Amino acid sequence: MRTWTYISHRGDWIADPLHWQQTARAIEDRLSDALHERLTHRFVDKRAAIRGRRRVPEARLHLTELVGGWPGALLAMLLFHHKTSKPSFLVITVTIVVLWCGLAAWLLLGR
Repeated sequence: MRTWTYISHRGDWIADPLHWQQTARAIEDRLSDALHERLTHRFVDKRAAIRGRRRVPEARLHLTELVGGWPGALLAMLLFHHKTSKPSFLVITVTIVVLWCGLAAWLLLGR
């Protein structure tokens, strides 16, 4: 995303830089919001697990990853060790991350 933002500010590299600057900013804002929301969601789930309370269903966690919350999920895995010992969960999360990275590459490098 940062690369896209950098390129959008190089008026001599692209046509209509203002449009791309606004688009990049809007995407950054949405990604930042999703990251914070998902990170908070994972923290709450981890605290519930520690306290023996009801947890968020895994399908719901994966759904939030799929709709764009995967950066928050990865950060929660690193910071809180959330769901890091469950191989089936990790496989699905990694698959979602790979799909998102593939989509980003497809959009950035051309269709």
